[in-house]
Amino acid sequence: MFYVNMFFQYVSQYMKTRLQYRADLFVEIFSDLLNQAVNLVFIFVVFGHTQLLSGWNRDEIIFIYGFFLIPFALFSSFFNIWDFNDRYIVKGEMDRILTRPIHSLFQVILERMELESLFGLITGLIVIFYAGSSLHLEIHWYDPVLFILFSIGGALAYAAIFIALASIGFWSDAKTSIMPMMYNIGNYGRYPVDIYNKAIRFVLTWVLPFAFVGVYPAAYFLGKKEWYMFSFATPVIGIAFFTLSVLLWNQGVKKYRGAGN
Repeated sequence: MFYVNMFFQYVSQYMKTRLQYRADLFVEIFSDLLNQAVNLVFIFVVFGHTQLLSGWNRDEIIFIYGFFLIPFALFSSFFNIWDFNDRYIVKGEMDRILTRPIHSLFQVILERMELESLFGLITGLIVIFYAGSSLHLEIHWYDPVLFILFSIGGALAYAAIFIALASIGFWSDAKTSIMPMMYNIGNYGRYPVDIYNKAIRFVLTWVLPFAFVGVYPAAYFLGKKEWYMFSFATPVIGIAFFTLSVLLWNQGVKKYRGAGN
């Protein structure tokens, strides 16, 4: 209950701060929506030149993209720690974090919240309903439960990768980060993995599990039975990779040497 209370305290303070600059908040939301629209337009452009992409039609690809936006919105809202090395390691903010009686990762997550990114949930749902209606997909009573589980699993898998990368900073103490490159690699999860070669497919599944953010969970709702095993593995993969990343973080904190002169 202490952690739950702390979470809502941070959310309250965050909303008060953001609402002091409403114009900036609305511009940021509009920028995110515009970026999502550009990615959607790209899909339409691609399918303006072809009917199928490795056996997937346009509406199926759009559905996968829409599903991808759901876990990505959760990740962007609560695990957006792309500048961790620069801010907390190089500039010494981690010293302040470690003086407080709360888990260091939890506190970093709370400080880096960007709740406006949750609007991506709305965009994702709109895209999913648009593609789903075009595909005439059937909805069963248990599908909403699976949808939530798959979305949380995908968000945890995405978060695990970046928490693990942030943890490396405890050993390297370097300002240079591979976070931007990893953000670009994460875009591969928006598309079916079978359009890539076997090496990339293996990496996106078992090394950097971005495929569990979009295509694998979405495949269940699209009725791709050959992918069902990966679909139902999404929550397990998310929890497993997230647990490993937290363990790596805890070990990294022990190696943290503080901000010296």
